[in-house]
Amino acid sequence: MLSKPYDFHQFQTELSALDTSQPASPPAAATPVVNPKSRLARAKVEFLALRERYQLTVAEVVAFFPEEDGIAYLQTLIAASAAKPSRRRSKSV
Repeated sequence: MLSKPYDFHQFQTELSALDTSQPASPPAAATPVVNPKSRLARAKVEFLALRERYQLTVAEVVAFFPEEDGIAYLQTLIAASAAKPSRRRSKSV
C-alpha cells in the first residue's frame, strides 16, 4: 500500500494555520532575583520556627539541611551546651 508523500506545501499550510490559531503569549513577568544565600537563610529561619512549633528532634533537623549545614547546627548545639558553666555544689559546713 502506497501512501501519498507528505507535501512541503501542505506542511507550511498546516504550520501557518497553527501560528494564526494560537494567540501570542505575553512575555513572562520578570521574577525577582533572589540571592541563594538569603534564600537559604530564610529557609533556615522558617524551619527552625517549625522545629520549635512541632517539637522536632535533632535528627530530623539535621536531615533537613545539607550535610555541611547539619554539621554546623550540631556544632552550635554543642557549643551552646559547653558554654553553660556546670554548677558545683558548695559544701555547707
